[in-house]
Amino acid sequence: MKLRHRVQVKPHELVVVGDVAQMIATDDQLLKKIKQLPIYQIQPHDKNIVIIDVMKVIDTIVRTEKTVDVQTIGPAQTIVEVVYEKKRVPFLSFLLVWLLLFIGSALAIMNFHEDVSMKEMHQHLYTMITGEKTQKPLLFQIPYSLGLGIGMILFFNHLFRKRLNEEPSPLEVEMFNYQQSLDQYVILHENKESMKRIDDN
Repeated sequence: MKLRHRVQVKPHELVVVGDVAQMIATDDQLLKKIKQLPIYQIQPHDKNIVIIDVMKVIDTIVRTEKTVDVQTIGPAQTIVEVVYEKKRVPFLSFLLVWLLLFIGSALAIMNFHEDVSMKEMHQHLYTMITGEKTQKPLLFQIPYSLGLGIGMILFFNHLFRKRLNEEPSPLEVEMFNYQQSLDQYVILHENKESMKRIDDN
């Protein structure tokens, strides 16, 4: 038996062993029966995260099938995420957030270019290559602006909702690492809370 790292369920759903674990057995009928064993009923006070420990799964199986020998591999806990129905975001709110991000990112790029004297550098490069001085070296500014936009698309590996290739972007890798750290924290925090409840009792 191998516990899944994270599973998603609906509110008030009954979680069974087959939802949280991958299993193999020589007896197909027994395996099918074990997969249908109830292990946890989602309650309103659970909010959106429930931790299922491997010991709870083994205890559920052994109580029903006393002769079964259970061997485990992989993680010791499964994170059960309760997925509630998403509320629709009003279009006006979406537009305001989009404008805020667009203006903020544009100002950040403009301030960066001002700090590193990008305009003066383009003028200096233009003078070095052509031998002429100009206040608007469009020969450099236009390709640079296009390259900046294309570079952002390639960096994030997305053009609107379309993926450019299968390789994850740096942002996706960072989000993955953040999710892994968050999952570890949730598991450790839940274990501490469980131990505290046991000590109190």
